[in-house]
Amino acid sequence: MSNSYGKLFKITTFGESHGQSVGVVVDGCPAGLEITAEEIQQELDRRRPGQSNITTQRKEGDEIMILSGLFENKTTGTPIALMVNNSNQASKDYSHLEHAYRPSHADYTYSMKYGLRDHRGGGRSSARETLARVAAGAIANKYLKQHNIQIASYVSAVGNISLEETYDQLDLSLIDSNKVRCPQPEVAEEMITLIDQTRKNRDTIGGVITCVIKNVPVGLGEPAFDKLHAELGKAMLSINAVKGFEYGSGFEGTKLYGSQHNDEFYTDETGRVRTRTNLSGGIQGGISNGEDIYFKVAFKPVATILQPQTSINDEGETITLEGKGRHDPCVLPRAVPIVDAMTALVLIDFLLRQRAVK
Repeated sequence: MSNSYGKLFKITTFGESHGQSVGVVVDGCPAGLEITAEEIQQELDRRRPGQSNITTQRKEGDEIMILSGLFENKTTGTPIALMVNNSNQASKDYSHLEHAYRPSHADYTYSMKYGLRDHRGGGRSSARETLARVAAGAIANKYLKQHNIQIASYVSAVGNISLEETYDQLDLSLIDSNKVRCPQPEVAEEMITLIDQTRKNRDTIGGVITCVIKNVPVGLGEPAFDKLHAELGKAMLSINAVKGFEYGSGFEGTKLYGSQHNDEFYTDETGRVRTRTNLSGGIQGGISNGEDIYFKVAFKPVATILQPQTSINDEGETITLEGKGRHDPCVLPRAVPIVDAMTALVLIDFLLRQRAVK
């Protein structure tokens, strides 16, 4: 029920952190799209653990297997099944959590909802599930690129270190030039230092990812419950550790008067309808207006910390917990491709829906 996303381009993910594998079935992908396993793998490599000293040291190759839906590197129009085998679980690191409720985790809520839970790495609640989204998102993004739609996400804040520049003042080609995925090299170094110090302190830290989408055609989105920004918000808030979403002027826009906030229309030299400003964030009335779409996604500090914390067990008794194993001190560098993927999944679904009504 809650394991599927999308209407025309629909994905269903499966698997757990410490199970045999994690994967996704993609249904509704148009036939004839050229895509290779290497292209999907490239996105998985951006997300995989063990990339650097500021990410979890779990060593997973995350090698993609294409089980169906492609023939000679082209989609056939039938369901596409993708899978990655888990190879580096350390389930013993979680044996002390069999009866414990970790602070700010899903342990208690899963136990109450289902009557049982997989305590090994959180099972289905683990962020390892997101690799399936990234694999599906790689297919969606390839389709969008063929329609000149470009998605770029980057780390814009870690803790109290934030970029001062807006996305249009940055060289977004530098996103993957450093291990924190911030396109401003000097600020990136400050972020890396902060994350590394946080790791040494056996703690974690959160931050913000900014995403910009260029060349979105006018008309994507629906006027009531399926507004484009609402669906983007839902997609982002479905990602582990996300605590907030804002698009366009966001909360800062509440400080302005309407006379300051309104985006005035004009017709450019090519006859295209444009807006002089873009505080709307490329979306008006829930529908894309052709301007850049941009939004921010807030990520909390990773809940597992390698410090003693007070909690309770499933008998209601007070206990002391201390995290063990391999965990991210900051989820942001590995979350960038997840934001890219979820954005692509939203856009391809709306693009196909728009074409269906014309």
